[in-house]
Formats: sequence, C-alpha cells, structure tokens
Amino acid sequence: MTVRSAWHLPLGQTREDTRLTPLGVMAPSGEMTSRDGVIAGGQPFAAAGVSPMQVQIGVGRAIVQGTVAQGAYPVAVTAPETLTIIDGDAQYARIDSIVLRILDPGYDTSTQPLARVEIIQGIPTATPVPPAMPAAALRLWDISVPAGTSAGVGGINWASALADRRRYTAAAGGIIPRGWGLAFPGAYDGQYRDNGGALERWSTTAGTWQSYPYDSGWQPLTLWGGYGHPGHGMPAAWRRIGPLVMLRGRIGPTKAGSTIPNGATILTLPAGARPAGNKEFAWSSPRDQSNKAPSVCRVEIQPGGNVRTYEFVELPQWISLDGVTYTID
Repeated sequence: MTVRSAWHLPLGQTREDTRLTPLGVMAPSGEMTSRDGVIAGGQPFAAAGVSPMQVQIGVGRAIVQGTVAQGAYPVAVTAPETLTIIDGDAQYARIDSIVLRILDPGYDTSTQPLARVEIIQGIPTATPVPPAMPAAALRLWDISVPAGTSAGVGGINWASALADRRRYTAAAGGIIPRGWGLAFPGAYDGQYRDNGGALERWSTTAGTWQSYPYDSGWQPLTLWGGYGHPGHGMPAAWRRIGPLVMLRGRIGPTKAGSTIPNGATILTLPAGARPAGNKEFAWSSPRDQSNKAPSVCRVEIQPGGNVRTYEFVELPQWISLDGVTYTID
C-alpha cells in the first residue's frame, strides 16, 4: 500500500501507518524521514557514574529514525537505566557508545520488538574511535575506556570519560536546540537552529546555515580602475545585517595629487548590498592645515549599484563612506 492514512479506518491501522503519517510530525530530514534526536526539556538522558564500572542514564524522550520504509519511532525512558561497562582491554584503550536503540523483527534479525538503552562496545586500538551505529539507533554518550580499566583498579574516571553526544530535534517549524555536532544540513529553506549563541537559518540556495538576522560581516568593495584606498582611514567595505546595509572606508584616486571629478563612478556595489531605489548622501572633507575651504559633494548610489559623485564644490582628493547606512527593501 503506497497511500496510507492514520486514525481514519475503523480497523486495520498498522504500526507503520502510525509512524509514517504526519501526526505530531518532527523536524524533517527528507521527504519521508524525520531528524532523529533528543526532545529538549530539563536534562534528558543525563549520564552519571554510579560505580567504578557502571553508568546511569536518566529519563527522557526522543525520536529514533529507522529506514525510510520503517518511519520514525517515538521513544520514552520513564525510569533511570543502569548500564555496566566491560573491563578495558589489556593493551589498548577503546571508546564505547551509549545509544537509544530500536529492535524491530520486521526490519532486523531481532526476535521481538524492543526499545532499549544499551552500550555498543568500541574496538580497542592505539587510536580508538567511537563504534559505528547500527540502524535505528541514536547515540547519546561516548565513554573513554582506558586500557586495563576494571573495578579492581579503580574503574572509570567518570568526570573525564563521558563525552556528550546528544543531538536534539524539535517539532516541524520549531527551532532545533544546540546539541552535539553542527555539521548537518537543513531540510528546507527557512529552517532554523540554535548554534549555542545565536540563531541560524538554512539557505537552500547557498547550501549552508546562515546567521539570523543574516550578517555578511565586513566585505571589501571592489573599486573601479583608477581608484583605491588613499592610505588613511579604512579601506572601503560593506556589511549587511538583515535588510540593513552599512558602508565604511575612504576612497581616492590612485594617481598622486589627483582629485575625484564630477560625475565619476568609483565602484559598483554587489547585488546583496544595493538599495531598492536611489540613495544619496553628502560628503564634506575636513579643512587641512592650510585652512583651505572643505570639498563638498554629493554621492549617489544608483539602482544598479553604481556609486557616482556629483554636485561638487571644490573637487575632493578623497571621499568617505563612513556612517552611510540604508535598507535594501
């Protein structure tokens, strides 16, 4: 059956129907899959050593994604689970992983359907790495197990051995909380996540997470031939935060002793920094030591992004973009 409904038919709803249909849908990771992860709230699945070789995992809720055909499994741990770590290898250290795992006889070799917290043991090597995850498993914690570790020699140093690997998920349209690892793509244009200090928005066009409100950071401006940085002040640059564009820096002729002529185009702004219509600002140079009258001109930003000078009183040797701000919409 390829078209399914849930809570519709009086009889015959399967477990797959329930998992695959979008009731209580979580953050998507594809057309028919959900982003698996821990559901935030308090300290879900908190880990604490309770004996030299035992760790306790606290209560919590999560989503565990199986194959596309399986769908996503909602899981709840309603009482703390205590797990025992196998003694360390005599020669090499290893890394074990605590996981939330789904066993489903319809899709794997298990004999009964179960959801459980378990330890997947890593391979002892000179440079140990966490074990690979089986299908339908969500990594919660990694545990460093030194060579020769056992209860008889003091066991595991829980203060340093536990590495938090909980990743988080949220309902569709919600902001994904910061968890372990940020190297995952968004699923749709306009999805949001918390990176631990600020919001980010997924841009499908750019294929990356972007700060929100969008912040380009200061970017250098490319000047037309014959113009450059006059050697004082800051080089010309632009920055966009959301719809607000800021300019800064000084621009002058590259030829010593030259002035900027009336009607000169000195640069073209990039597409993302152009105002919707014309933008004008006035520029007045400070008096120099000779007490010469200041140069006064107007500068126009045209819709195509060209920045042009006009209406001069005394031709300037340089102009400043400092303090110029406008919005692009």
